[in-house]
Amino acid sequence: MNTKPIFTEKQYLGRDFNRISIRVVMILFAFTAYFVTENRDRNGDLFLIVGFGILIVSILMLFMVHYRTTVQNKSLILDGLWTTKLVKIDLNSIVKVEKRPYSSYMLNNPVYNLHQKGKIRFYAGGKDAVGLTDRDGLEYIIGTQCPDDLEKAILEEIKK
Repeated sequence: MNTKPIFTEKQYLGRDFNRISIRVVMILFAFTAYFVTENRDRNGDLFLIVGFGILIVSILMLFMVHYRTTVQNKSLILDGLWTTKLVKIDLNSIVKVEKRPYSSYMLNNPVYNLHQKGKIRFYAGGKDAVGLTDRDGLEYIIGTQCPDDLEKAILEEIKK
């Protein structure tokens, strides 16, 4: 069996543009409140600490891998953060592969292995996804930054 993956992608938790914007606005609010506060001995210091705390957490989140997508050996492997279980989708049972938008909403929460209404979702950021449907009618929606490459790799692996 071939051990080299055909496709590998890492989805990072803190690199979604919408979430970065929200965190930057919160940081700006905290720093502005610090400079506007007249009584800085108690309240102002709290705003400064909160602003730096959000900034440090935001920087750390830029390097946190939410999940890794790998296409290898007739399977799609999704490996998440520390406490998440490895999800392995057998590509022999897939009957339909399609590239599509992840959601019609502007803001989407990052999810890993979310079972909801007959669909299983994996998402960290971006607008695009690849939808997989298996023989039982179960649908997997995998958010990705490179939907064309993932779709091509899945179809290539199915044809083997």
